[in-house]
Amino acid sequence: MGAPAVLLAVALATLLAPASGAPIRQQASRNKLLLVSFDGFRWNYDQDVDTPNLDAMALDGVKARYMTPAFITLTSPCHFTLVTGKYVENHGVVHNMFYNTSSKLKWPYHTTLGIQQWWDNGSLPIWITAQRQGLKTGSFFYPGGNVTYQGETVTLSRKEGILHNYKDEAEWRANIDTVMKWFTDEGLDLVTLYFGEPDSTGHRYGPESQERKEMVMQVDRTVGYLRDSIRKSGLESSLNLLIVSDHGMTTVNKTASDLVEFHKFSNFSFQDIEFELLDYGPNGMLLPKEGMLEKVYEALKDAHPRLHVYKKEFFPKSLHYANHSRITPLLMYSDPGYVIHGRVNVQFNNGEHGFNNEVMNMKTIFRAVGPSFKKGLEVEPFESVHVYELMCKLLGIVPEANDGLLSTLLPILQETNDSVLSTQTPTLSPSLTTTSSGSALLPSGWPPLVTGLLVAATLLVKVA
Repeated sequence: MGAPAVLLAVALATLLAPASGAPIRQQASRNKLLLVSFDGFRWNYDQDVDTPNLDAMALDGVKARYMTPAFITLTSPCHFTLVTGKYVENHGVVHNMFYNTSSKLKWPYHTTLGIQQWWDNGSLPIWITAQRQGLKTGSFFYPGGNVTYQGETVTLSRKEGILHNYKDEAEWRANIDTVMKWFTDEGLDLVTLYFGEPDSTGHRYGPESQERKEMVMQVDRTVGYLRDSIRKSGLESSLNLLIVSDHGMTTVNKTASDLVEFHKFSNFSFQDIEFELLDYGPNGMLLPKEGMLEKVYEALKDAHPRLHVYKKEFFPKSLHYANHSRITPLLMYSDPGYVIHGRVNVQFNNGEHGFNNEVMNMKTIFRAVGPSFKKGLEVEPFESVHVYELMCKLLGIVPEANDGLLSTLLPILQETNDSVLSTQTPTLSPSLTTTSSGSALLPSGWPPLVTGLLVAATLLVKVA
């Protein structure tokens, strides 16, 4: 071995020394990440209620004026957008309910949470991507977090039961305690934590009700408990906290004189329909029988001024929803405050979501605090599809192909190379790629130590 090779060997040994006895990926610059979702928290719910803990979080970190959810503004589709960075037509979880147009099978929300094929249909959520790059992840009640993806499960997960009591504040605190132990005792790097409020209360009593206001105060107390728990667990300097929601909520016009009722449309007959998915808020899907598409469409397109019916191929492209095989040939949504009644009137909620995501009452929240974030910053609105890229950046992992842009939320991060690790563009693989000259190109998200080791080793082989 010549002198240059000896020098390289010494350099390689020097690089190895700091990593002795510890996994290479355990860098001081890699912070943990907790994503918390409070279902149905409308963007302005903190404006008519005293929320000292959410206010303090905004002063200590970052607050968006509001966040625009994906369409369709339902729980499962919007939550899956957050953890995949994809619009709904690209990740395929198009509804809260599993349905099959051939068998006519439909399953309710809680059952659908456990149906693997509904979620695992080509898109990898951030839990699996992070695990494949050496991290450990957890999901506590988060939609989609308890099924397998390409044969792989989340490191630790909890699934809510069908009779789960969403309102139990004592249980909320116990769940937070468990998540803190996941970070401190189990060594998890990423956890997603879900609460079913204030959505449930908003549905039952309406978004302008006193009950909803009291539930928002409970949410705020929980945010305070969460931040205190982070401090007591010794994680304040090493854990980034995101608080988001999936969608907003608006009041239902239950006694309006112009309800949207399919069974009262004069030129429409359910005898022409092969499969229907109606009576689920302000949206619906229809599969007409063979040869009946034009007849059904003509009967419905002007049937009600509050109802917007489209052939699949002409659904507004800006909503990024219809271009998926699970979407039926006809789909529709109604105006704010109006739900769609099918064969009979069976919807009785005082509050509802699922409307066009441009409706202000569908907008939701975004808060961020932690070592990687700027302080006291309020930013302009953005789409929830960009949150995934931000989370990958915070974790120092290479994202899957997605519809988000890292540049959208990059300005909310501290301008330092020590707080976060960089990631590559979504289409690249975390594995090494080789140029025509034979030199190795490393993903920019890899820690400098790994880069140095591999470069030194490559050169050592060439000169040896």
